[in-house]
Amino acid sequence: MSGPDRDAEARRWLRYATEDLLAAETLHQQQTPSPRHICWLAQQAAEKSLKALLVFLQIEFPRTHDLDALCALVPERWTVRTKHPDLAELTEWSVEARYPGEWDDATSHDAREALTQARAVHALASADLASGGVRLAETNQSNG
Repeated sequence: MSGPDRDAEARRWLRYATEDLLAAETLHQQQTPSPRHICWLAQQAAEKSLKALLVFLQIEFPRTHDLDALCALVPERWTVRTKHPDLAELTEWSVEARYPGEWDDATSHDAREALTQARAVHALASADLASGGVRLAETNQSNG
């Protein structure tokens, strides 16, 4: 993939991450928020943020929701890798928030924690992409 195409695809992944994070933030502001949806969207925002960076770095990644596994693919010199070495709790919401089962329901506290981690991963991945030369101003533009 050429540099401009790679940058555009990384911006697209980051735009999706931003949209998921904004949706989680919007739900969090509701009178009766849904913690499980907030947790799931927060996990998705972090996952897509990491994948945006991996696309930019041209590192192939498996189809996984495991944030620690994705983060481990990022070279050590990138900030998101050094600042967030443990994303296991956020990873759990990729499944636990979507299906009833043997897990406890997400709480307001869980939602706040998930949002905090997702915001941090998104901000660090965005900063890493910007320092790599990706023009993030184009992230919020639609493809139309």
